[in-house]
Amino acid sequence: MKKLTDLMRRLRSSDGCPWDREQTLESLQQYLIEESYEVIDAIDSGDPDKLKDELGDLLLQVVFQAQICEEQGKFTFNDVADGLMAKLVRRHPHVFGTEKADTPAKVLKRWEEIKSQEKTKEANERHSAVDGVPPGLPGLLKAQRVQARVARVGFDWKTAVGVVAKIEEELAEVKKALASGSEQELKHEIGDLLFSVVNLSRFKRISAEVALESAVTRFVRRFKAMEERIRLDGRKVSECSLDELERHWQAVKKQLSGKRKPPRRRARSGK
Repeated sequence: MKKLTDLMRRLRSSDGCPWDREQTLESLQQYLIEESYEVIDAIDSGDPDKLKDELGDLLLQVVFQAQICEEQGKFTFNDVADGLMAKLVRRHPHVFGTEKADTPAKVLKRWEEIKSQEKTKEANERHSAVDGVPPGLPGLLKAQRVQARVARVGFDWKTAVGVVAKIEEELAEVKKALASGSEQELKHEIGDLLFSVVNLSRFKRISAEVALESAVTRFVRRFKAMEERIRLDGRKVSECSLDELERHWQAVKKQLSGKRKPPRRRARSGK
């Protein structure tokens, strides 16, 4: 880690790299998000070499931002590491202390209790259980965070059946909005439907963001396979009727069902 931080310090120096030198905490935000998704892609691919590479890229963003903060006199990378280690020890009293927690559920419950105690000062400054959710989060993640906050104070469903019933209720509202012809009402009801679907994902401990990303990846893979199938027939997708497209789509779904998805193509912007 010292070699890595020294290297980053050199890149940011006056005789280092102009691109690295001009970066700010704000300019690096997009790369932090992109690299996080690249790590998820690597995990999905099942390729350990790719995962190793992507974890390195994600670590670069942490080291990069810590170096900028060191230059500003705020903190160093060592401060970040020290703080993390202290937090891990503090939140694992069943490992580093005398407490007992023999199931993941008990560990999570105790983790949240300790985390809540740590945030006492911050919590006292909040007026609502939903205060403190970062406004810049992607919509799905923000919805899941808000729902998790209210669930902690008891505002939650008893079973998944209730969540599904709510989804069905919101879907019925969407249908009514479609019939009304009101674009504003439709926008409102679609938002409610999405929020309810995210709630089901959160209730079952599934990341809505990751679930949607996986669905998009499956769709793209199937659509490309359908395009290829139609191309081999000497035609274009735009030349097919909806019935023909549906037949090709179902055939592709059946063909690809159960097959492991291939690694997604790497997409980058910036350095």
